[in-house]
Formats: sequence, C-alpha cells, structure tokens
Amino acid sequence: MSDEEQRVGIMHAGFAMTALPHKEIETTQWVRDGGGVRLVIDSGSTRDLQPVGIPYGSIARMILLYLQTEAVKTRSRDIELGRNMNHWLSTMGIEAVGGKTYRLVREQSKRLSLCRLTFYRETAAATHITNGSFVRDAILPIQGDEQLTLWRESVRLDEGFYQSLIDHPMPVREAAIREIGGRSMAIDVYIWLAYRLHQLAKPTPVSWAALFAQFGGGYQHVRQFRARFKEPLALALAAYPEANVTADEKGVILHPSASPVLKRHISGGS
Repeated sequence: MSDEEQRVGIMHAGFAMTALPHKEIETTQWVRDGGGVRLVIDSGSTRDLQPVGIPYGSIARMILLYLQTEAVKTRSRDIELGRNMNHWLSTMGIEAVGGKTYRLVREQSKRLSLCRLTFYRETAAATHITNGSFVRDAILPIQGDEQLTLWRESVRLDEGFYQSLIDHPMPVREAAIREIGGRSMAIDVYIWLAYRLHQLAKPTPVSWAALFAQFGGGYQHVRQFRARFKEPLALALAAYPEANVTADEKGVILHPSASPVLKRHISGGS
C-alpha cells in the first residue's frame, strides 16, 4: 500500500457507538444511544438567538475527522485551518471552494462551532459525563465571499472534548473514508466496525432492533431501516476488507477480525 493509502485518521471512540444525523432535522436537539453511550447534541444560536441547527451529513463528519486527527497528531487543542483544511477536504474528495459544496462546508462549520454536546457513558459503577462542545473558540466570517476562509486561521477545541478525545482515540484509514465518500451512514458503520471487530473474542450477534437504535435516526420503522441498511453495510465492508460480518434474519453477526489500521501505522503516525 502507498503512504497515501496508509494515512491514519482519528475519531473519538464515542462516535463508534453514536453519530450525527444523516440529514437535516427540524428539532434543535439530537439524541442517539449505542453500546452504553448516549450522545446529546443541542443546537447553538446566533447572536440574535436564532438556532443554527444540528450538524449533519458526510461533510460535518469529514470536518470533525480533520479536527480530531490534527488534535491527536499535534497533541494540541489549537488546529490550523484555512488552506490546510481545504487541502485536506480536497484529498478526501470534497472541493470546498465555490458553489454548493462551499456553502455546505461553511454551514456545517458554523453548526459544529456553535453546538453543545454531552456524552453519557454507562459502566457498572457509575455514569460518566463529558459535557461541552466541539469547538471552544472560533471566528466565523459574516460575509459569504468564497475567498474567505471557513473560520479564522485556527480554532481551539473545547477542553473537555479534547481531553476525552486524547483518552479515547480511535484510528481509522483515511483512504477508507474517502472510498465511502458522501455516504454518511456508511461512514458510521465503518467507524463502528473498526472499533468493535478487532476487540472481539468470539462471534457476537447484534439484533436489528439494536442496529436501528444506533443507526436508524430518520427512519420510523425497523423494517424500513433494515431494507436501507444493507447498502451502507456493503460499502463499509468494501472499505474494510479485513472485516468478517454476516447478516441473517435476526440481525448481523460480528466475527473477530483484524484491525483496519496496523499498530505500526498508529504508533508511527501518517
């Protein structure tokens, strides 16, 4: 594999169990549960107290992947943006300059900058809470000039989110995320499998009800979700060829599998 194919990205391990919405939602609060983790996201507001909405879709996930990867690699809450993030998005197949895509990236950047989030993690002894936001400090340009950067030259991640990320990092292959492209559910399934499979000691069944609770945001019924889940699952497995997953009438069966990221690439960086 080339160096480009071996590049490692970092996501908070909590996103293996919970995720952002796939599409825009009308409500100002988003709640997802999975694997003993609950994620609650509240919309931020403008200076005029107008809600900006919950971040959603594949572009929000790509921006978050960039911020988290840079934070872990540099061991710093301060992340350089502008040209750096635009270049990274381009390598991931997203041209963040001009037209509809630029407006989408700009909008998701604003929503990510202003929202508030809480992770609840259940153990046998207690409930552990991480309460804060993705971004602590950011300056958003007022005008829509496409020559302006999406944020200022840098942003500072929220201290609680950053520390939780350092404590619970999860490596993923950037090339795999790029292959999945704009399919947000496929990204979520890939991240879930990358987190779960290499830790298993034996085949583990996961029911359709459990899959629906974790990935089914936006679907009203399990049967509707089940029919749509097969495609993102197939895309995630194509991007993670080491994964051994089978499906049956009851749900899916996760089999112990090699990690998608070799340990030497994790320790040695990208």
